[in-house]
Amino acid sequence: MKVCFETFGCRLNRAEALQQEADYIAKGWEIAERHDDADLVVVRGCSVTRRAQIDCEKLIAHIRRKYPTLIVKVVGCLKDPAQSPNVPKKVEETAASVSAEPIPSRTARGFLKVQDGCSRRCSYCIIPSFRGNSVSIPFNDILEKARRLRDEGGYEEIVMTGCNLSLYSYEGKTLPHLIDALSAIGGFRLRLGSIEPGEQAGEIINAMAANANVCKALHLSVQSGSSGILTAMRRPYLAKTVDNLAEKTLSLMPDCSLGCDIITGFPGETQLDFISTKSLLERHLFSNVHIFPFSARPGTPAAVMLGQLSREEKSRRAHELSRIAKKNRYEFAERFLGRTVEVAVEDESRPSGWTSEYLWCTLKTAARNMFPRKSVRKMKVIGVSKGALEAVHADS
Repeated sequence: MKVCFETFGCRLNRAEALQQEADYIAKGWEIAERHDDADLVVVRGCSVTRRAQIDCEKLIAHIRRKYPTLIVKVVGCLKDPAQSPNVPKKVEETAASVSAEPIPSRTARGFLKVQDGCSRRCSYCIIPSFRGNSVSIPFNDILEKARRLRDEGGYEEIVMTGCNLSLYSYEGKTLPHLIDALSAIGGFRLRLGSIEPGEQAGEIINAMAANANVCKALHLSVQSGSSGILTAMRRPYLAKTVDNLAEKTLSLMPDCSLGCDIITGFPGETQLDFISTKSLLERHLFSNVHIFPFSARPGTPAAVMLGQLSREEKSRRAHELSRIAKKNRYEFAERFLGRTVEVAVEDESRPSGWTSEYLWCTLKTAARNMFPRKSVRKMKVIGVSKGALEAVHADS
């Protein structure tokens, strides 16, 4: 039997899809690249924004309309829009996970899920209704999975994922303990997913700075630079908290890249609130910014708040922030001219991949397959183009 995967959304969805794919392969399934070549299509959906949900639902409707006999299974952060019957028992049994969890091998970087769910109830977020409260994977199980990703998967970079990584807690051990323990294993570079700027963030930054094999890229789920808006969002911090964390990060790791998520046009966001967010991005040179116009999710408090902004105004503000983010990224990338960087190779045909600081770097002149996919190799930066790095072999 053949299964085809369609995955939307965040790194957590990606990690779960890769593991599910490995489970199917271990049970004898083949991976189909096309819907018309599959017996089953697994759609791992996303509902974090209205646009994401619409895109998922359109694809599901298209598959079912074009291939009416094909089995479609909807998982992840999305309800099945057609409320279709469950996947036949025979298929579920055939696809059941094997006793020893197989290791995904088709990606260039390994994904390590350490936590799921979120115990926060931010006023705009629908995800806890799909994933429930925070649940942490046992500490030693994570360490063992990391070793297997290194030894069996051959990964030289491992990306830690979760629904809200900052909430990791297992038998008294928190995320900083986990970072230290994973770093001590050795043999791979560790990259963190998005971090909430809450009470754990300072210790997480300390752990990043203390371990040389942790990527120097911090992505904060900021959402707004206005304390008033953060309070309306029910976020567990204020704008000053973000300022303090950015300053702490750059004092300990001067070349660390700063990333963030920003929501523009939250209900009641005034022009002054928006200026506060712009100022935040400019003050700390946030170079990897994910910007989302506010999307009202039915069933959340924010969906019925007063002061809803027009789609045009939300979009205008998003575009204004995008210009700042692009300028920041170009400026940050130029710091690395003439320097040697370590790149996790994703594309081996023309060796290229991500630096520790989450900048895309391409070797300008190289033989095909000079650096193998999954490896971390040194390159010397000789140019910058549109916020990406151009390099030669470090020994050139």
